[in-house]
Amino acid sequence: MRVVVDLSRCQGYAQCAFLAPEVFRMHGEEALMYHPNPDDSQREQVERAAAACPLQAILVDQLNERDAPAEASPS
Repeated sequence: MRVVVDLSRCQGYAQCAFLAPEVFRMHGEEALMYHPNPDDSQREQVERAAAACPLQAILVDQLNERDAPAEASPS
């Protein structure tokens, strides 16, 4: 899963931080910090957080296999 937050739209309402604290957190009163590639086990919380954003500044995408980082092959 990939999460992108449009930080120019984010106004720091922190709804996302309340609903998915493992992924989103406030740094100070207005600066949002977030994990761009959270584990799929957190999908429900992340989707709820995105839906709760008053400014719809959060985009949640499913990573395609071709977009996922390649694992190193054994030498």
